[in-house]
Amino acid sequence: MIETIHIYHTNDIHSHFENWPRIRDFLLHQKKINEENGEEVFLFDIGDHVDRWHPLTESTVGKQNIQLLNEVGYTAVTIGNNEGITLPYNDLDTLYTEAEFDVILANLYNQQNERPSWTIPYQIYQTEKGIKVGITGVTANFKKLYSILGWDLKDPIEEIQRQVERLKKESDIIILLSHLGIHDDEKIAKLYPEIDIILGGHTHHILENGRLITNALGTTLLGAAGKHGKFVGHVQLKIDVEKKEIKNKKAQLYKIENLPAPINETIEIEKFYEDGRKLLFQEVVTIPEPLSVEWFQDSILPHILCEAIQEWCSADCAMINAGLLLDHLEKGIVTKYEIHKILPHPINPCMIKLSGAELKSVLQQSFDPKWPPLELKGLGFRGTILGNFVYNNISIRKNDLLINGMKLEEDKMYTLGTVDMYTFGHFFPEFNSAEKQYFMPEFIRDVMEWKLKKLYSN
Repeated sequence: MIETIHIYHTNDIHSHFENWPRIRDFLLHQKKINEENGEEVFLFDIGDHVDRWHPLTESTVGKQNIQLLNEVGYTAVTIGNNEGITLPYNDLDTLYTEAEFDVILANLYNQQNERPSWTIPYQIYQTEKGIKVGITGVTANFKKLYSILGWDLKDPIEEIQRQVERLKKESDIIILLSHLGIHDDEKIAKLYPEIDIILGGHTHHILENGRLITNALGTTLLGAAGKHGKFVGHVQLKIDVEKKEIKNKKAQLYKIENLPAPINETIEIEKFYEDGRKLLFQEVVTIPEPLSVEWFQDSILPHILCEAIQEWCSADCAMINAGLLLDHLEKGIVTKYEIHKILPHPINPCMIKLSGAELKSVLQQSFDPKWPPLELKGLGFRGTILGNFVYNNISIRKNDLLINGMKLEEDKMYTLGTVDMYTFGHFFPEFNSAEKQYFMPEFIRDVMEWKLKKLYSN
């Protein structure tokens, strides 16, 4: 007897709710059709469904994302770094309180070395014909950042090994929900050939027909659906029920733009945004004049943010890029919505300890005209253009660099306030080995709000 199992998967949606109505309707339709045919259906999300750039996610601290997953009837999810390190401890700890699905996550612990109550390291689902489908999940290893927030993130590969040892004894099929990225997934397929399917994310890779990795026990099938809800993945398995083994496995992607639009799709998408905007419509401060933003020339708001970051970090000086500010602020009442709109990035303040010689090198590199027009994607940046670098307590006099009005000394140690994204990408080599302090969970928009209150509150 052959049993057909359908597995639908999403990953890295990043709160791009403009695609959600089609994803929802497609999954509900496919689930109904498959179940009417007597076939088993599983729905999995591989993390980074939550992204605080969207007002609805920001205003509900991700809770509305969970309701959307509930409405579709997901079987299980794992978390990505956007759930894991852009939410304060208590907000992540309560994110899944209303979840009607399993959160399968093997490598997250609290600092008492206990798994959070809302996670399970594995789950075994049994089909109607008795096939046991074992699932485990892991998330990307940002151990230091999780630690700052109060969590203890274990090595994902070691946790996979533990769970596979268990699952190969207790299940007929093993599936890994992996928010690690394509390169790790390929290695895992070789290391643990007992895993039949790896559903991936994190690196936003698109595997139109999956990817088969040959290993010691045959092949492992990788599946992944890109980013932002542009695709939904589908894996179909044919199982020999008597032998309890996979006879055939194949993967495909459905392109969301090719799917039929639900009735009132535009209205629904606009409502997602408007509901979030209304919830963020909380007065922060009243400003007496507009605060301008220019990416390629001097303007006031980037300087306010730069000064704020220096003060927040208690650093000697500060440097940011003007492109972090996506718009200006109008005269009058400023709400949380306006601040979120101009600074939607999940980016944290950071302080870096550098010698004078290293700081001088970084600053000289930052003067390079190649930087301002550079288009930037990823690293938490939700803008488009880097823009000019902006400085606080850094100046030039007669070709000398001055820090807080004093000539820079190359053998002296300095602290530079900046943003964490410079430490994740290939910006300044000097940052790679430097001592760094990340300020979490506050985002730079929280620092801006703090600074505006400081400047303009009575």
